[in-house]
Amino acid sequence: MLKVGLTGGLASGKSFVGQALVELGCHLMQADEIGHQVLLSTGEAYAAVLREFGNAIVQSNGEIDRRALAAQVFGKPERLAALNRIVHPLVFDREEEWLAELERTDPHGIAIVEAAILIETGSYKRFDKIILVVVDENIQIERAMRRDGVTREEVLARLSRQMPLSEKRKYADYILDTSGPKSETLSKARELYETLRRIAK
Repeated sequence: MLKVGLTGGLASGKSFVGQALVELGCHLMQADEIGHQVLLSTGEAYAAVLREFGNAIVQSNGEIDRRALAAQVFGKPERLAALNRIVHPLVFDREEEWLAELERTDPHGIAIVEAAILIETGSYKRFDKIILVVVDENIQIERAMRRDGVTREEVLARLSRQMPLSEKRKYADYILDTSGPKSETLSKARELYETLRRIAK
């Protein structure tokens, strides 16, 4: 089975590309979604996160308020590192379980893990191939403003805390630019799928 990491910057089109590859026949796991699951009251990270950050982040229904949690780590590298130390190993464990199961059920398949900080965490080393989704910065800013309902300044602040795409390019086996129309991105995804399919076989 071919293990592929899919990453990119803010509003670069990672999820769009990931979904296109699923429709072509790949398997996909989204690390962000797993991160949300382990923070649920039934999740593996819940108790440890409450011990670290306190009950102020808990909503009336008992679930963690992710915005309140994000506010506690925003601009505080040491607090973010503390959260990551709790959450990341649990996410990695779930990814490995999923990959092992796919290896058993579809040994010639293509398994893709989509993660925003795949390179920053060193997680990229676990994959056979890395796809980096890139986009023109002006388009990236406009997309993020429209999608998240935030100001240009807020988007630029987020981008300033991410590893630059120019740095991420060094780790990528394939670079897919989503700056053009969706039809063009889908065409590029199809070409990439054919390449991955040949390797997987």
